[in-house]
Amino acid sequence: MRAVKTTPDKVQPDLQSSMKQESNLEGSEFVSHWVTYMPSQQCVFQQLRLPGMVRHQRYLRCTCCKEGHYTVADFHHIDCSQPDPEAEDIDERYTPQQRAAVLRVLNTASREELAGIKLLRGRKSANIVEYRDERGPFTHLRCLLEVPLFKHKTIMKVCQSILNPCEEPGRRDKKLQGLKFIKPDVERKRLLAAKSIVSVVFGIRKIAWAHVDRNLTVLDWNQETSHRYMKGTYLPSVYLEEISTAVSKIPKADFFILEKPSISTQNTNLFPVTLHLRTIEAMLHGLLGGSFLEDGQHRVLSVVRTAIGKHFELMVGESRTSGRELVLQLMVDSVMQEHPRVLFPRDTLARYRRLFQKGNTERGEEMCDALLQAVAFYEFLFNRS
Repeated sequence: MRAVKTTPDKVQPDLQSSMKQESNLEGSEFVSHWVTYMPSQQCVFQQLRLPGMVRHQRYLRCTCCKEGHYTVADFHHIDCSQPDPEAEDIDERYTPQQRAAVLRVLNTASREELAGIKLLRGRKSANIVEYRDERGPFTHLRCLLEVPLFKHKTIMKVCQSILNPCEEPGRRDKKLQGLKFIKPDVERKRLLAAKSIVSVVFGIRKIAWAHVDRNLTVLDWNQETSHRYMKGTYLPSVYLEEISTAVSKIPKADFFILEKPSISTQNTNLFPVTLHLRTIEAMLHGLLGGSFLEDGQHRVLSVVRTAIGKHFELMVGESRTSGRELVLQLMVDSVMQEHPRVLFPRDTLARYRRLFQKGNTERGEEMCDALLQAVAFYEFLFNRS
């Protein structure tokens, strides 16, 4: 039921005459009226406010039957508001057994175990643990609304993931098995047969690479810096010399994975940078994939930068943040854990850690990105989270 304000000249003629007679009562004055649509009856009511009438009565007149008079009080019981889904108690949506199962996970799982649940990676799992430490175990599902970063819809999805852990991962595995973020398309069996890959990331001054085998052991991790790029007149010979020098130092591997530049072409101010990155990308494809003319097999592949950022949860909106801290943690885990995510040889780990110490002007962002790109490639390939 909805009301629409109108003017007297839009009222039906027979009702206008009635209104005119009533408004001519001594001391009366026409104030306003409302057209009210009743969807179930397709009936239009005119609500009149006539102060001069006895007791200032209000009523609704049916313009379909032209006889019915209804007081406003008769329609007070009609609730025209839409139900608010977030006002519904979350606990009431689940059976006692389901609530108990979800609460058991929330109250007993460690931060690492919680991070394995859909939508609980990153800060959300930490917030749950902090809430338990400060306020004790969760007694109701609606208590999650008091935890930062949790809203009604998020809680519903988390509960579904806990109760049905096999539904979403199945969809995710299907997507990962396709390796749709790798271009051009290569048969998965060829990728699985590869003994090692070299991940390459390049910027304005540096070309960095990470040589990693199928066991996620870092075989080589380095970068080449050039100060001749983007200076003065564009000279193809300069690019050929500098990139050839870097390629001569990159180890041999079964596949080379290049980061795809993600700078928008619509930003004209960054056109020189975009041109520079695309030039390096094209020359790396040519110099690293020279065997393509022999067998027609692609060995130089590209991966979108944002795909790696989403895999490691480094995205903030549309921008990707630094992976420096994550790489430092991988180095620590390589020493402290029995089965680390990435294995660094002991004889090179000390040198790598010095490279990323605070105060070092060589921050090595390209090196961090190259390593994370290699790790993400294998984890996507082997369906690891």
